Amino acid sequence: MTKKTKRLDYWRDPDAPKPTSRKASASVFVRDDAGRLLLLRRTDNDLWTIPTGGVKKAETVAQAGVRECREETGLDVEVTGLVGVFSTPDHVIVYMHGDKVDEVRQPINICLRARVIGGTVRPGPGEAREVRWVDPDDLQDYPIHPAIKLRIERGLTATEPYIG
Repeated sequence: MTKKTKRLDYWRDPDAPKPTSRKASASVFVRDDAGRLLLLRRTDNDLWTIPTGGVKKAETVAQAGVRECREETGLDVEVTGLVGVFSTPDHVIVYMHGDKVDEVRQPINICLRARVIGGTVRPGPGEAREVRWVDPDDLQDYPIHPAIKLRIERGLTATEPYIG
């Protein structure tokens, strides 16, 4: 399978292209014992995010979150709960190869809480430029898409899962 070479995210943009697909994805909200949040810098749009990726056939959402975290950050995690389900039509993602639009997706993301159980922090080849633990007080210093900021905000502050 060929990796997408470019990703453009739209948020609450009336001029965003119309979606051609909807796909489930899983993300993991991981904090260390010091309360820092696991972030990675994407290779396709250069923004910071929590580990996130599509749910493949024959895997559960939890399995997808664990797999994506391992692929993108080198860390093995165990799912411990649910941050929420994020399905707003305000978020549209355009995937491109060169100048050709491959897909315009309206994502459905299930964000899971997880804890590290093994592995070594390292950027996944083709997945992440950098991986680091970030103090929540320093998040304003990182370019993060509003859809991801919403997941992070809910992960940091909410006790009940978000459904929206």
